[in-house]
Amino acid sequence: MSDSPAPTDGFSDLGLSPLMLTALAQAEYTEPTPVQAGLIPRALQGSDLLGQARTGTGKTAAFAIPILERVERSKQGFPQALILVPTRELAVQVRGEITKLAFGRKTRVLAVYGGKPIRGQTEKLSRGTEVVVGTPGRVLDHMARGTLKMDCLQVVVLDEADRMLDIGFRPDIEKILRRCPKDRQTLLLSATVPGPVERLARRYMQNPESLNFSPKELSGETIDQFYFTVDQDRKYELLKRLLDREKPRQAIVFCRTKRGTDRLAVKLGKKNPGVACIHGDMHQGARDRVMQQFRESDVKILIATDVVGRGIDVSGVSHIINYDTPTFCDDYVHRVGRTGRMGKDGIAEGVAYTFVTPEEGGELTNIEMRINKLLIRDEIRDFTTVRVKDVEQKETAPAKPPGPPLKKGGRPKRRIRRAL
Repeated sequence: MSDSPAPTDGFSDLGLSPLMLTALAQAEYTEPTPVQAGLIPRALQGSDLLGQARTGTGKTAAFAIPILERVERSKQGFPQALILVPTRELAVQVRGEITKLAFGRKTRVLAVYGGKPIRGQTEKLSRGTEVVVGTPGRVLDHMARGTLKMDCLQVVVLDEADRMLDIGFRPDIEKILRRCPKDRQTLLLSATVPGPVERLARRYMQNPESLNFSPKELSGETIDQFYFTVDQDRKYELLKRLLDREKPRQAIVFCRTKRGTDRLAVKLGKKNPGVACIHGDMHQGARDRVMQQFRESDVKILIATDVVGRGIDVSGVSHIINYDTPTFCDDYVHRVGRTGRMGKDGIAEGVAYTFVTPEEGGELTNIEMRINKLLIRDEIRDFTTVRVKDVEQKETAPAKPPGPPLKKGGRPKRRIRRAL
C-alpha cells in the first residue's frame, strides 16, 4: 500500500461543490483528516479504492462526501449508493453522519438492519431513497423480497470489511456484490487488510488503488498502552481500583462473552452510577437506548463485547479496558481504536489497559508483535494482583521432567517470568 498523501489546507482544495462546502461548514468540519484528504479526490474521480484506516480517523465522511456529490434525487427512487457495515450500531451511526453532511440537499438516506420490523423499512424503500446503509443479512433479505432494487447503484462501500469477514458475512457480501451492476464504483475500507480482505478486493474490484492511512504503529502512537498481570478472580477488584484511580471521562470495558458482559455490568452497576452493557443478544431497542445514552454521556462506563464494539464511535471515550485479553491480535487493534479519537487538531489521545492472567502470556506477546510495540506493565498501589503464595510455589516447586511447551514457541513461559 502507498503511504497517505499530505493533507491539504482545507476542504476547499478537494474540488468539492459550494453546496458541500456549506454542509461541511454547518457540521463544523474545517480541516480534512489525512484519510479525507487522500480518499475524497480519488473517489470523486470514480476509482475503486482499498483504504486502510481505523475508526476515528474520519473515514465515514471520506466516503460519504463523494457519494453525496455523485448521487441525485430521482423520481424513480432506486438506491444509487449502498454501504455495507458489520453491525446495527454502525449502520445507525453512518446514516447519521451522511444525513448531517447532506445538509441543503434532498438526498434520502435509509438504514436497514435486523432487530427492527422489516415492514417499516420496506415502506421507506418503496417511497424512494438514494443511499442505503445496511448490514449484509438484512440487505439480502430485502433483495430476496424484491424491495431493494440494485439496478441504479453507482457506488458500493464495504465499511469495516475485516470485521464483516471475521463474523462470517463473506458469503452474504459476495451474493450482494454479484447482484450489483458491474460498472459500479467500489470503495473498501478496513482497519486491517489480511489475506481474505485482499482476495475479496481482487475478485470484486476493478484495479483498486491501495491507500494506507494507518499509523506506523497499528494501535496509534498517541495512545498510552499498559497491562496488568492479574489472577482471574482478582480482575473485578482490579477494575474497581483502576476506575477509582483513573476517573475516566468515559470508558469502554471489553469482555469476551455476552454472559460475562451481563454479569460484570450488574455487579459494577450496583455501586457505580452510569454503568450499562451492550452485546449481540440484546433486543435492538435496548441496544439503541444504551448507545444513545452513551453518546449523551449519561452512561460513563460501557461494558461491551467485540461484535458490537465496532459500532461504538464516541468522541468522549478516554479509556479502554480489556477486562478479558482479546483472543485475536486484530481485535486488540480494533478495541484500542475506540479511544484516541481524532480531534480537530488531528491529534489523538487515549489510554488502554489490558488485564492479562499468568496463563495468557502468549496472547500478550502476540499482541506486542502485531503492533510492534511493548505494552508497559502497570500496578495499583497497595493492591496485589497475583497471589504471592502462587509465586512462591512456582519458585520453590521441584523441577518437572521435560515435556511439551505450554504454547507453541514457549512464549507463555517467558511472559510469565516477565509478568511476575
